Amino acid sequence: MFISDLHLEADRPDIGEQFLAFAAGEAREAEALYILGDLFESWVGDDDPNPHYGAMKDAIRGVSDAGVPVYFMHGNRDFMIGHGFAAETGVRILEDPTVVDLYGESVLLSHGDAWCTDDVEYQHVRAMTRNPQWQAAMLEKPLEVRLAIAAGARTESQARTATLSEDIADVNPGAIRDAMREHGVRTILHGHTHRPAVHRFDLDGDDATRIVLGDWYDQGSVVRWDAGGYSLDEMPR
Repeated sequence: MFISDLHLEADRPDIGEQFLAFAAGEAREAEALYILGDLFESWVGDDDPNPHYGAMKDAIRGVSDAGVPVYFMHGNRDFMIGHGFAAETGVRILEDPTVVDLYGESVLLSHGDAWCTDDVEYQHVRAMTRNPQWQAAMLEKPLEVRLAIAAGARTESQARTATLSEDIADVNPGAIRDAMREHGVRTILHGHTHRPAVHRFDLDGDDATRIVLGDWYDQGSVVRWDAGGYSLDEMPR
């Protein structure tokens, strides 16, 4: 089971309530749960005592304690999640991208933002914020300073996103094809763009598929996958 782009935050309790119900119910029946980034709206360090986030961490711990392997991949909002979070919740942190075997099919998993290569300015910011030295310097700052920086970055991001064309904000088809060739797969699953869909196309004479998870702003989005195949589904609130 796969989810991404929940953007959990105290200002959107409806999303949090849906996730809590999901974690207490269907998620505990899954063979595994993969969270492909942007679980939280922002994350400034594992030392943040935010009580809303604490409730979400407890819910994830409940899924782990129920015997369901939970995997987490960083997004562009929660790239500062670290080993402390993993220890608290029981998740296993995955590199982005990662290939997994799903019932005999190799599938490339990613948050997806690395393939938005037409947005050159964003890619520069992404490279900076993923740098371990940059992250270490950020974590040395007081929590209040980090929270203020995150709030400012969020405001700037929202203003900038509103001016971007849809093509620039989406993944680049060439980057997708290059990633599939590099990893030897014909199926990709990612989030980030908030454009849920299943795209089928030709890759070097073979059938290829790109599955895109949606966000949870208006309803949940999940990919369910079993031996019979996959389905990209909405979960009404």
